[in-house]
Amino acid sequence: MERKDNQSPQGGTAWILVEFLEVAITSVVFLKGVYPLGAFERRRYMNLVVHRARHPQLKDYIHSAVWGLLPFIQKGLVDRVAVIFFNTDNNPVERFMFKLAVNQSYGSKVEEGELEFSLRSFLIKLSVSEPLTRILAHGCRWEITAYFRSLPEASASKDAELWIPTETKQWEQPPLITPIKSMSSEPLCIQLYLEHPKSD
Repeated sequence: MERKDNQSPQGGTAWILVEFLEVAITSVVFLKGVYPLGAFERRRYMNLVVHRARHPQLKDYIHSAVWGLLPFIQKGLVDRVAVIFFNTDNNPVERFMFKLAVNQSYGSKVEEGELEFSLRSFLIKLSVSEPLTRILAHGCRWEITAYFRSLPEASASKDAELWIPTETKQWEQPPLITPIKSMSSEPLCIQLYLEHPKSD
């Protein structure tokens, strides 16, 4: 997808953020070893070697889920994006959480180079975060879940129809949180952290 030159600062930031999320989520799935190495290929992004999904269904799922969030990120409706891993009983065992905030009133031009430099540090940190994670059992599954600040109206947008309410089981206790990386730089703030159930 190509960026539009005449976008608002928030639109340009949202575009860069969604592009980053697609790469970061693919990196998470690669890191967890859910699929064989042949399901991925090495690519350069932000002057880093990253992994991109080669398998058409995997690539399409990540791409369509993340890019489907673009209009909602532009409107400031998305609070968090999660990659949730489930055990064979369909209980969540690990969540990679991306907490997002795009300043909707930011009026200056976004310095793409500075923003990309900050986002690049997330990918570096993510690539070495495996020791913080749990080993997944064979046969686990995963999904991308978005948490909205307020629900978009289905009648107001065709994009809203792509998202369905989740029936993901919640943990009984507040989760254990392990910070991985955060940044606060106008107009974008991101926190990346892991959540695990306390009962383990």
